[in-house]
Amino acid sequence: MHYDESLRHLFEPSGVAVIGASTNVNKLGYGIARSLNECGYTGVVHYVNPGEGTLFGESIYPDVASVPDPVDLAVLLIPSHLIPKELLACADRGIRVVIIVSGGFKEIGADGAALEDEVLQIAKENDIRVLGPNCIGIIDTHLPIDTSFLPPPKPLPGDIAFLSQSGALCAAVIDWTRTRGIGFSQLISLGNQVDISEADVLAPVASNPHTRVVTMYLEGVKDGRRFLEEAARISATTPLVAVKAGRFESGKKAIISHTGALTGNDEAFTAAFNRCGVARAETIEEMFDWARALAWCPPLSGDDIAILTNAGGPGVTAADAIESRGLSLAEFSMHTVDALKDLLPPVASLHNPVDMLASASPQQYAECLKVLLDDDGVNGVMLILPPPPMFKVESVVAEILPVVEAADKPILIALMGGSLIQNGWESLRSARIPDYRFPERAASAMAALSYRGKYLKRASQKPLTRTDVDKQTVHKLLGRICAEMDSPGFIPEIMVNEILHAYRIPTLELSLAQDAHHAVALANRIGHPVALKVASPDISHKSEVGGILLNLNDDKSVAEGFGTLIDNLENIRPEARIHGVYVQRMSLAGQEVILGAIRDAQFGPMVMFGSGGVEVEGLKDVGFALAPLTEHDAEAIINTTWAGRKLEGFRHIPRADRGAVYNALIYLAQLLVDFPQIEEVDVNPFSVYRDGQGAVAVDARIKVNPHRSAAIR
Repeated sequence: MHYDESLRHLFEPSGVAVIGASTNVNKLGYGIARSLNECGYTGVVHYVNPGEGTLFGESIYPDVASVPDPVDLAVLLIPSHLIPKELLACADRGIRVVIIVSGGFKEIGADGAALEDEVLQIAKENDIRVLGPNCIGIIDTHLPIDTSFLPPPKPLPGDIAFLSQSGALCAAVIDWTRTRGIGFSQLISLGNQVDISEADVLAPVASNPHTRVVTMYLEGVKDGRRFLEEAARISATTPLVAVKAGRFESGKKAIISHTGALTGNDEAFTAAFNRCGVARAETIEEMFDWARALAWCPPLSGDDIAILTNAGGPGVTAADAIESRGLSLAEFSMHTVDALKDLLPPVASLHNPVDMLASASPQQYAECLKVLLDDDGVNGVMLILPPPPMFKVESVVAEILPVVEAADKPILIALMGGSLIQNGWESLRSARIPDYRFPERAASAMAALSYRGKYLKRASQKPLTRTDVDKQTVHKLLGRICAEMDSPGFIPEIMVNEILHAYRIPTLELSLAQDAHHAVALANRIGHPVALKVASPDISHKSEVGGILLNLNDDKSVAEGFGTLIDNLENIRPEARIHGVYVQRMSLAGQEVILGAIRDAQFGPMVMFGSGGVEVEGLKDVGFALAPLTEHDAEAIINTTWAGRKLEGFRHIPRADRGAVYNALIYLAQLLVDFPQIEEVDVNPFSVYRDGQGAVAVDARIKVNPHRSAAIR
């Protein structure tokens, strides 16, 4: 395995000391000792407890200093307040890797967090790596080793690795997967991640020769950018699947009381996973459905799927499920249709889904499967097998096994039923062929194979950069405004326009008027019609305070409009500061979208695109991607939104300038990458004109943090 040398003794210890081992069968300390004694671990296990006696025929030592060699890993299950002292004792004994099983740290609040900080400080000062606290440690089914207190039966040996920030979930997953024949290479319980994080263990777990896919239950990540780098590197060879908990407010609150994890913006996690190739599952069950397919099947080279069944209803269900997952039904060549015709009764359905009828024999299943796999227009096959009325399921499985094992395309089997399919189920699992009880679950797994195939095709894409930007102008503008600010805040709109213009994002001419006469003069210079917008650093959404007027066509309406805006703001928000009124050229009619950018606490800069104008809050039709953008990122956040699809034209709506949107997103992403002091950009609406006529930022805001580095790149 490949890993940081400091972690070697976590994964390959020659001797383990269980500090807090107990002879009381009702204590967790007994459970850990039992696991190490019964798992087949070939190293030496030492038991430590101030009391005298023996455990599993071995002496119990009064302290870790008394433990003989070899010992290079300690498992601590003692009261949390004793952990700091015991860490120092481990350091004196020469132990440099420790698993802290004990709870009572940051998951319980401020006092626990302070104790956890003390543990980390001691660990750093003594070059000790710590897994946990508040975890169950590590299980390796092949080494083997088991530092958990979980009761038997333990996980089946297999090729799926599981990293979890919940120890209890590990226990439930082990029991659940045993009943489904799913085996593990390793399970790592991360706990509070005071030191060792998911990014630390990804590489060694993925490089384990028995691991074919890595699954993760995450409540947060410790270092977002490092996680991205590790995951992207590993995804090139090993599939990664994750469930990220805490998507909604109730879940986030539960996490704070659970592991104290710092959860980030959920959209940021989705964007991060997409960038580094982590397939994000909605549920634990779905994650392991995907894991079996990814471990045992090649990825899809395309999205055209064939369905082979002996019953019409399941075939229709499968077809719906395939399309609902963004895949498509393959169109067969005439050669395929003719070959099926020779194999099946005249009333069988020869087009996708292929319904062989209830009389289908094991041989017909196998021969028809071969025909479908030979069709160049078929990228994968879902084979549906409810119990045949005239044959046993296991006889069908026996016939198709050689075909599946020889195939270079993915084949997922919907093996429907209960007791009648037991023997067939066992044969498929022994042959490492993924099966699912219903077509919907098989379709979900097929979509995971599609995600994997598409990621591998785009993984080599480099982030896009533009050289035709004016960094010096932005550097000077931000330097000047940041020198005048004491805390993060929004900058004047005229300066916003200058910054966007420097990064080639088109804006409308904008000037600040101090009184009505000045507004009239500016309007005459700009040219009617104009828009008036109140200028106040305290107003985020001008329309909500009556702070914007559109299509003013003459001097009178401009003069009166100036007074109206000032009066509206003074009546609605009397405490707001007023710097005057902006006079701006009116935009031509176009499709209104929103461009945005924000600096996520864990993953850094990310951009947003979606439906703009007044629709943005109601529709929530937005997509996110990490900056800087690759070609795929920019295309994806446009294509996955209604706003983006509408740019291509829809009914009476003409085709708009999609290329202008694409370029603006690339420039906006680069702006945030180049200038760390920019925290947030909101361009809404960004008005997109007809194809080839460009687009323009109608209204925009930029928030900066004066305390961030202002270094130019």
